[in-house]
Amino acid sequence: MKKISFCFLALLVCAAQAAAQKVPVQEMVLDNGMKVLMVPRKGDPNIAVGWVARVGSVNERPGITGLSHLFEHMMFKGTHAIGTKDINANLQLIKEMDQTRAAIRAEEQTLIRRARLGEIPGSKDPQVRTARHRELIAKFDELTKREKETLVKDEFDRIYTTAGASGMNAGTGNDFTVYFINVPANKLELWFWMESDRLLKPVFREFYSERDVVHEERRLRTDSTPTGKFDEQFESMFWQSSPYGWPVVGWPSDLEGITREEALDYFAVNYAPNNLTACLVGDFEPARATELARKYFGRLPRGPRDPEPVRTQEMPQQAEKRMVAYAETSPQVRVRYHTVADGHRDEFALGILSDILNGRTGRLYKSLVLEKGLANAASAGQDGRKYEGYFELQGTAKPGHTPEEVEQALYKEIEKLQKETVGEQELQKVKNQNAAGDFRRLQSNFALMVQLLLRDSNRGWETINTDPARVQAVTAADLQRVANTYFKPENRTAGIYYTKKIAATEEDPLLAGLDEEEKSQIRQMRGMLGQAKIEQVKAVLTQVTQQGASAPAEKQDFIKVLKKLLEDRLAQLEGRKK
Repeated sequence: MKKISFCFLALLVCAAQAAAQKVPVQEMVLDNGMKVLMVPRKGDPNIAVGWVARVGSVNERPGITGLSHLFEHMMFKGTHAIGTKDINANLQLIKEMDQTRAAIRAEEQTLIRRARLGEIPGSKDPQVRTARHRELIAKFDELTKREKETLVKDEFDRIYTTAGASGMNAGTGNDFTVYFINVPANKLELWFWMESDRLLKPVFREFYSERDVVHEERRLRTDSTPTGKFDEQFESMFWQSSPYGWPVVGWPSDLEGITREEALDYFAVNYAPNNLTACLVGDFEPARATELARKYFGRLPRGPRDPEPVRTQEMPQQAEKRMVAYAETSPQVRVRYHTVADGHRDEFALGILSDILNGRTGRLYKSLVLEKGLANAASAGQDGRKYEGYFELQGTAKPGHTPEEVEQALYKEIEKLQKETVGEQELQKVKNQNAAGDFRRLQSNFALMVQLLLRDSNRGWETINTDPARVQAVTAADLQRVANTYFKPENRTAGIYYTKKIAATEEDPLLAGLDEEEKSQIRQMRGMLGQAKIEQVKAVLTQVTQQGASAPAEKQDFIKVLKKLLEDRLAQLEGRKK
């Protein structure tokens, strides 16, 4: 008799539990169109709460790319009641700042036109500004200083923290913008009031300086990372017509030009209650939550019109695309195929395929890393977004091997999926792992709240109960069919990354004296810090300082550089808060 491992039995148990368990969501829709989802769970004194706006970078247009992400920042700036010492003075200053910025934009457009005609070397050189332009900039700087005097910095965050709430944050994706926090059960009404107030009477304070903050975030996340600029170029090359082709953080010229008027118009349509869903998971009484939702969220006026769905669809790709880049990274390859959107009947089979290829027990690791010794790492993944989707393969070459060798080995694994039927045991193992993962993701109140919000921003929260069955229904024939349907040479885009040879004059002075692995770690940390909040930077700096003294002598140079990086970023954030 064939032995069954304990791990396999555990997977079967979790799979059975996941199949039997349905998330008991209570849904209500307010008169203004806002949806509220409730999952009461006894025990934990904290409630995971949040809301999602069905808007992301895909809903933008050229000229305002990055606006959805900018809103993620602006929604923490306060309201008529929060964040200011004098709301009337604050609003008057904002009006004057907008008028001054409009005049500055007119001057900037003149310089852009002159640069386009070759009359001046560039539009950003301060030397080419007119006297009027310089006067306007000086006036705007003075207004900015006066605005700061009317502000109560970070009051929105402080009110929550004082009340015992934790984990306040937000995130912007291609298809959504989500806001979340954990609040004590006895502070639930505070959350309803705070969130409805910033939706009802937001004040976009420090709008123009916050554009610069996002611009700096883009520089840290994209421009200053080893492959950031190339990954961005790869993305825009892959998408020919779809608005997924521009980055969530936005193009630099758009970040410099977005106006508050454009932001207000965008807010009125996309942050109206008929485009929002809120969710509560934890120990609360649904009747009380319903009463609070009607009292606070119910006062939000419905939007002037329903948001328009994305109109521009991706054009079918007719020929293979290739990109070759030289970056400060290990030699590697990424191959991407156009596939299907989230919820398409083929997406579930594509997801299973990625699981078959992925992980330490997956086909890519076994073949490329262990058997052939071509790669240090290899992975695969299906990304079904709201309107489009793709399947991507990646591999990092081992020393002595090339990205092209890794690329061809990836194609060999794809060919096996196209020609050979996946065995029943291998398929069932992946299905069991999926079911066990679904079960684990339901245990955390916070994780469940976020899942429900993100699902409802797309196909509906109900899919958390219906999608698992669709995964379990995938057959070996489905896997072979989708592999042959989508994994075609003319449907793929390949990116080859070679290691850039850095001249001594190009070396970042901060990295002098470090070995290649340490340099790579510092570059990665620099990119991560672009998204970090001040509390996170402080915590990491404290940890590095405490552990640095006991680090080996050969690691002291690395610790010194890491501390300098953290201290510089902290100084930037603290300077912004003043």
